[in-house]
Amino acid sequence: VLLGQVTGFDLVRKTVQLPDFALSYDYLIVAAGARHSYFGHDEWAPLAPGLKTIEDALEIRRRVLLAFELAERATLAGEPEPPLNFVIVGAGPTGVELAGTLAEIARKVLQDEFATIDPRRTRIILLEGGPRVLPVYPPDLSASAVRQLEKLGVEVRASAMVTNIEPGAVWIGEERIPAAVVLWAAGVQASSLGKKLGVQVDRAGRVPVAPDLTLPGHPEVFVIGDLATLKDKHGNLLPGVAPVAMQEGRAVADTIARDLEHKPRKDFHYFDKGNLATIGRAAAVAQIRKLHISGYFAWLAWLFVHIFFLIGFRNRIIVLIQWAWSYITYERGARLITGDTTLPGWTNASKEPESQATVQR
Repeated sequence: VLLGQVTGFDLVRKTVQLPDFALSYDYLIVAAGARHSYFGHDEWAPLAPGLKTIEDALEIRRRVLLAFELAERATLAGEPEPPLNFVIVGAGPTGVELAGTLAEIARKVLQDEFATIDPRRTRIILLEGGPRVLPVYPPDLSASAVRQLEKLGVEVRASAMVTNIEPGAVWIGEERIPAAVVLWAAGVQASSLGKKLGVQVDRAGRVPVAPDLTLPGHPEVFVIGDLATLKDKHGNLLPGVAPVAMQEGRAVADTIARDLEHKPRKDFHYFDKGNLATIGRAAAVAQIRKLHISGYFAWLAWLFVHIFFLIGFRNRIIVLIQWAWSYITYERGARLITGDTTLPGWTNASKEPESQATVQR
């Protein structure tokens, strides 16, 4: 394993270019994934972080916890309790899970943690530009997801196209929604590495691949995951989800092994085992072929599928016990606020990040 930043490819010389040297290859697998897409509004990125990496998760945690702390500090200073509005843009699986998680944090985990504010009064607003949440799921599961979200206290708004994001607010046309925290879950764009392969990419930056997942004209170069675009037997584009990438990875490994054994290659065929989307504790939706499940049993299916794909039996047992304990006790996780102590648009934010402190209540 080598840590480095790829700057380009030389498909003729069969090399991968890094800033200070080049690596030669016999086979090349490009699986650089995707990044957030703000649909031409990259200026929104610092105002509305998405969830793709560990760093993104830490930043979201910082903003969420800091919003409650700043509200508490404002009321302790004698000011009116500021509105705590959390807005999530995009109601796909990530947006739905973020909304459900934030609702549970505000109404369960933090409900008794503050002296002057009531976290249960927090507004969680989920915005979807299309006509329904979870648009790739069947309509009945979308409707079930809305009911489960509303039961958690989430305000769900479909056909709500965001037209602008500014510090402290989101705009839907002429309507301005004040927001202490804005989170982005509305779309992704393939890695820019796809454009460096010398082929025409689609509008989302994905690389068209042959049925065996190779770059046309280069049987030794494979492109997989969110960076690749391929249609199934029905002519539909394969979705950019983890099961597709996992099956593609295994297929490429099998193809290379067959090459070494001088066996003919096989085309890739995706086996759709279903879709799962979690919403909160004992709340989820699942589509397993023609079977549609909602609520507690869908959540159990989601839980056991994720545990199954962990590496090692010991890890599976440890995670299962930890999740079971958290489910029973609502045990608090780490609540560290690291880094900057300001929020976009929050006028009462601290100007002295070096004098930070975390108070355990």
